[in-house]
Amino acid sequence: MQHLRKRLAALVGCNYHNSRYELHGCINDVHAMRNVLLNRFGFDPSHIGVLTDAPGSPVMPTGANIRATLSRMVDQAEPGDVLFFHYSGHGTRIPAQKHGSKQDEAIVPCDFNLITDVDFRQLVNRLPEGASFTVISDSCHSGGLIDKEKEQIGPHTTTLTSTQRRRTIPFDSILDHLTTLSGIASTDVGIHLLEAFGSESSAKFRSFGPDEDASRPLRPDNGILLSGCQANETSADMDPTEDGTKACGAFSNAIQTILKAHDGLLSNREVVTHARELLGDQGLDQHPCLYCSDENANAPFLWQPVRSRT
Repeated sequence: MQHLRKRLAALVGCNYHNSRYELHGCINDVHAMRNVLLNRFGFDPSHIGVLTDAPGSPVMPTGANIRATLSRMVDQAEPGDVLFFHYSGHGTRIPAQKHGSKQDEAIVPCDFNLITDVDFRQLVNRLPEGASFTVISDSCHSGGLIDKEKEQIGPHTTTLTSTQRRRTIPFDSILDHLTTLSGIASTDVGIHLLEAFGSESSAKFRSFGPDEDASRPLRPDNGILLSGCQANETSADMDPTEDGTKACGAFSNAIQTILKAHDGLLSNREVVTHARELLGDQGLDQHPCLYCSDENANAPFLWQPVRSRT
């Protein structure tokens, strides 16, 4: 029996309209990526979900809605399917909350219900055998956003001076916002998230059951992260240019440019390497990273054979 491999995508863009955290290129990023998925990679339009915080959007990219969308996508996956998540918006790095704990990377949905690297690890752990889950995160502090994924292209020490607007939001500002939502005086972000969002908050801050232990030893898996920058860096939000280019995220735009310049298949490693070179040529001080297994580092970006036997 033959199984037609599905290609499933969720695209999320948060511009945080009319707030002091407002960005300008994130919604443009996901619409541009949708066109790439349709025209270059042959995705079925019905298999591409788009969540933005544009005024009048039917489904806002809240933490709960993003989690539900990704969870449904993983639940629908069968062996050999291709899953893809593109996020454009704010990201943050959560400080260690107690002695001996580590910092965690997270994306910042429009309602500030953080989605952490632990949540992405749990999604990857649920993949059926042979299915892949590629994540592009064009956000600050996005390196390491899939917890425990092997680093293939990592930190870079050279820094440049850039005048581009940064997609940065100080963690203290996130904590202040969450304090307003919870009404609790605490420096522990988990306390605020649990109080404000309850069971819809990140798995990092909820008790794990026996089957939910995100810290269990892992073997190589099919999680693939292309991050817009290192975990200690910020990403650029680029203004419209004189040639008519719309506002966009620097990393998202770099990927679009690279794909247009190459007709054939590109490996995940080549996409990130070319993106680093392009952003460096533009004078941007961010260094995209790649996290995945050795095999997936050299596998073609967003490509699988059309059919497989099951």
